[in-house]
Amino acid sequence: MAAEVDSEARRRRVWGTTLLRALVLVATFLALTAFSIALAKVTLTPSPASEDLVRSNLRPGKSLRQYAEDYTFLAACKQAGGNLLLGVPFGILLPILVPRRLRMLRMVALTVTVMVVIELVQGALVPGRAFDIDDAILNTSGALLGYLLVGRRISHRYHLLAEGTTRAEAAPEPKPRWKVAPRSAPTSKTRPELASKTKSKLTSKTKPKPRSKPSSRTRATPVSKVKSKVKPKSKSRSKATTGRGGSGLVASGRALFGRLLTRDR
Repeated sequence: MAAEVDSEARRRRVWGTTLLRALVLVATFLALTAFSIALAKVTLTPSPASEDLVRSNLRPGKSLRQYAEDYTFLAACKQAGGNLLLGVPFGILLPILVPRRLRMLRMVALTVTVMVVIELVQGALVPGRAFDIDDAILNTSGALLGYLLVGRRISHRYHLLAEGTTRAEAAPEPKPRWKVAPRSAPTSKTRPELASKTKSKLTSKTKPKPRSKPSSRTRATPVSKVKSKVKPKSKSRSKATTGRGGSGLVASGRALFGRLLTRDR
């Protein structure tokens, strides 16, 4: 039951994050489309009154110096600030649509490509408009500013959400956990029996084994019997030695007596 509940909650979480990702992508795409339409109206609208005043600029910084020298402060801020604001939406929306790796470089490359194309179309097809490299530089700077202030955080959270959903989808489902039945505690009746069993085991292990008694065949003879058997032998030997010693003395005495007799003669 617990495994089924976990898998169901996991599926709901994956579906919720997928739906949120889809909503974010749709909102980003719609915002980018609306911005593209507004950008086309602002940049590609003909201006016949300024045909004689507008000229193409291929030198970076030339138009900026002209804004500072010939325009008033408010007019220069409107011109430069308008170009900066046109690039801010690129820095907010494009990092969500491009992959996470190197998203800032990809965003800058796309912004530069779009703005250069718009400037080329202005100089070639739209009357009263001209190609200006400073406008493309200001638009790219606005995109970088929008990315650093807002787009980096939004895209980071979105890509983290996307990675979490892909990992959750790729991860295998958890196996059901089998419940282990709890062991029954010993009752009061069985406790003394267990204690006696353990004591008997301990005593049987520590109790020394009794020595085996000698059998009737291998039983040793008592020391007193051995002595009694040995004594007669010693007496006979002593008698024999004393007998031998006495006969020897008699023979030696006879020999001495015979020698004395022979000397007297």
